[in-house]
Amino acid sequence: MAITTERPASDTAVRPFRIEVPEADLEDLRARVLATRWPDRETVEDLSQGTPLAASQALARYWATEYDWRKCETRFNSFPHFLTELDGLDIHFLHVRSKHEDALPLLVCHGWPGSIVEQLKIIEPLTDPTAHGGQASDAFHLVIPSMPGYGYSGKPTSTGWGPGRIGRAYVELMRRLGYTRFAAQGGDWGSVIVDLMALDAPPELVGIHANMPGTVPPELDAVLAAGGEAPSGLSDDERAACDQLSFFYKHAYYAYFMGDRPQSLTGIADSPVGLAAFMLDHDAASLAMISRSFDGVPEGLTPDDVLDNITHFWLTNSGVSAARIYWENKFSFFAAKGVTIPVAVSAYPDELYQAPRSWAEKAYPKLVHYNRLEKGGHFAAWEQPESFIDEVRTGLRSLR
Repeated sequence: MAITTERPASDTAVRPFRIEVPEADLEDLRARVLATRWPDRETVEDLSQGTPLAASQALARYWATEYDWRKCETRFNSFPHFLTELDGLDIHFLHVRSKHEDALPLLVCHGWPGSIVEQLKIIEPLTDPTAHGGQASDAFHLVIPSMPGYGYSGKPTSTGWGPGRIGRAYVELMRRLGYTRFAAQGGDWGSVIVDLMALDAPPELVGIHANMPGTVPPELDAVLAAGGEAPSGLSDDERAACDQLSFFYKHAYYAYFMGDRPQSLTGIADSPVGLAAFMLDHDAASLAMISRSFDGVPEGLTPDDVLDNITHFWLTNSGVSAARIYWENKFSFFAAKGVTIPVAVSAYPDELYQAPRSWAEKAYPKLVHYNRLEKGGHFAAWEQPESFIDEVRTGLRSLR
């Protein structure tokens, strides 16, 4: 539940928004977690059968007895939230302006199984750089929308809301907020969205930054997606990227299931632990890191980080509605798409694939920044906020 201002007559109005979850909803969540009917333990010692029973049970114990949603809610509400109707659908977004008036407006786009929770750690350093190790010239005005079907954005009731349409709606959002010049950043689905925005090349968009960029030669991507072998003659970086991509295409069951039968995931709307187990099993590196965090190993994401995001999905009942973008999508996650405007790329080693410089230079002829990082994975802004902030500042500096 959330409190909003009364809807104005104009469909183009931007309405303030505040999150206030009833205590009864939190009590129901705890009761459901405690009442979980558990499956048998997996029959292997690794992650090859999915989210381990021990990891799910450790998460559930913490969720039911120690986790405090109100801390996340307070953090959420410390930033200005809004709703506005775009292309017939309400879009929820954070809009945080810098005190530095010459700041560069930046649209930041999340993916799955993330949400705007992923971006909470980067807001203050990017909007107020002088208080966080940067210069006034590094400042950004941030606009961070929830994708259709996610969080407090509207849930589409008809087909057609794929990443291209989302990107066009986001451009209209930036125009509605009065921005005549802006950059865009994305990871996961956000990377696909900003790639497609850049392909459209609206005049206001000066460039993009991606941490899961679309750089793979399309013919190679098609071969790997079909289970084929990479050709000979590749560099070491290219060969390593092919190995990562082959592993993804072989094991990304969640993407295939959501892409084909999202409505059959009714169980994740009924069981919070079922939702959590499904969301945690995104990629092997992230699952291993999150499992370690619930064992008390302080790295990357904390148990509170993880549960802030999952609880946000649960309270908004957006598990199934969020899955439908996979069904709607008609584009490759990773293939080059023909973008010709300026692009900055940050290649993290534990991303679904670490984009080689050679591919980035061919995919993005106006590549203004490329960095191959030594640590970090799929949830870069959430897991490695310091390096991510530096990458955004550095990568987009030439576009100011």
